[in-house]
Amino acid sequence: MSLSISSKDEIIMRLVHYFVTVENYQPIIVNGVKNEIWLENLEGPYRIIRINSNYIHNHDQLQFDKFKIQNIIKQIKKKTLSLKVNTLNILLDLNEDVELKPDKTIETYKINTLKDVRSDQGLAGIFPKLKTFTIKKDDNLDLIVNITNDINEKTEADNKAYEEVFKPKKIILTKALIVINLIVLLLIYRVPGFLDVIILNPELVKAGQYWRLITCAFAHVDPLHIAFNMYALWILGHQVETFLGRTKFLVIYFGSAFTASLLSCVITKSLSLGASGAVFGLLGALAYFGYHYRLYLGDVLRTQIIPIVFLNLFLGVIVPNIDTSAHIGGLIGGVFLAMAVGLGKKDEKISKINGVIVSLIYMGFLIYLLLFK
Repeated sequence: MSLSISSKDEIIMRLVHYFVTVENYQPIIVNGVKNEIWLENLEGPYRIIRINSNYIHNHDQLQFDKFKIQNIIKQIKKKTLSLKVNTLNILLDLNEDVELKPDKTIETYKINTLKDVRSDQGLAGIFPKLKTFTIKKDDNLDLIVNITNDINEKTEADNKAYEEVFKPKKIILTKALIVINLIVLLLIYRVPGFLDVIILNPELVKAGQYWRLITCAFAHVDPLHIAFNMYALWILGHQVETFLGRTKFLVIYFGSAFTASLLSCVITKSLSLGASGAVFGLLGALAYFGYHYRLYLGDVLRTQIIPIVFLNLFLGVIVPNIDTSAHIGGLIGGVFLAMAVGLGKKDEKISKINGVIVSLIYMGFLIYLLLFK
């Protein structure tokens, strides 16, 4: 059985196959476009790759095409809260008389043949593996079958990895932390002077009582205060422990409690207590997670996580006796620590190294301000 495939269709199939299976790009759905393929990879040399097989016959149509891309990129920026989105635009049917001019935001390549794909002046100059990347085939039908199988295998492997991240897990540490907070509350009511030993007191911390930087995160005196914090811990802790795992959850929780206490000592400089700084750290970690998994979470980052962050920070400003500096300190710490511990399938060695570095710099700077300024 023979099957005829146009050279343009073959180029499209080979490019999609390469970007998905080798460069880890993922298809994204863009409404209102035809004969276009859009791919995304946060860690790629380009965040967005767009492959357009529509015929562009003059300069005006090329300008309109760029205008259309810019509008779609604006939607992606808005949805993902991104300031910059590097875009590679691949045109497969451009009139020979149309001149391509440099563009700061959209880099456009014209591809006519597979030689253009493998050329150093073409896509292989950006993706060197394209020079030697081949697909086994005996005929066109074999080519389609092999491409389909490879993409399906890659997709299946990715889906299994993501299912492992999102599947329900037994929650242990979040429950344990809630129980510890309740036990500490009981000890505060029952043991005279116990609160004085664990509350955050900047002067005593400077004097060497460093345990207060952590113990204060388990101290509450107001039933409404602990009820609110434990409810937030249950909601956020359940998600972070599920998505990142128990070890990473503990690192983020206690690390955020530590940075929250440090910033409180530096800015607020008064007695402070409560788990809200650590809870804000979980919120920061969840925001970092949501950003990197936004293709799977949809608009959750923009419509739920970010509004919750700003709402709670706003409440901290208008409601008296709330330590906003501790909330901010924990929130920033949570983001940095999530970067440091990594996000499962999304782990990138360089990102984790950067996360460790910025976390240490952040903590070191706060310790310096607390002890030496």
